[in-house]
Amino acid sequence: MTRTNDLILRTTTSLIAFILFGFSAYLFFAGHNAPGGGFIGGLMAAAALVLMYMAYGLNAMEKVIRVNFRYMIFTGLLIAVATGIGSFIFGEPFLSHTFAYFQLPVLGRTELATALLFDLGVYLTVIGVSMTIILAVAEDQE
Repeated sequence: MTRTNDLILRTTTSLIAFILFGFSAYLFFAGHNAPGGGFIGGLMAAAALVLMYMAYGLNAMEKVIRVNFRYMIFTGLLIAVATGIGSFIFGEPFLSHTFAYFQLPVLGRTELATALLFDLGVYLTVIGVSMTIILAVAEDQE
C-alpha cells in the first residue's frame, strides 16, 4: 500500500488532535457533575490517536508514542479494581464513593473523589483497548 504525503491532512491533524485531547480531558474531569467521564473521555482520546496514526503512519507514530497499549489496559483495570476494593478498607460496599478537600498551592481548595480514580482506570482501559484493536487491524492491512 502506498502512502501519500498529504500536507493538508498532517497540518489539520495537529490542530484537530489538540482539540480532541482537550475535549477528552474536559469530559474526563466533568464526568462527576455533568455528562462525561472516563469512558467517553477515553474514546475521544483514542479518536485523536487514531487520527494521528492515520495522518503520520504506523511507523512514525510508534517512534513518537512509545506506549504499550496492552500495559495501559492492565494498568487501567488495576486502578479501577483497586479503587473498588479500596472501599472495603473503610467497611463500605464495593465501589462506594467518597471524597475529600485538599488545599493546593495554585488551585486552592480542590476536591479529590474516589470516582475520579475509578474514571482514570476506565479512561486508560478504554484507550488501551481501542488502540490495541485498531492497531492490530492496521498492521494486518499493511
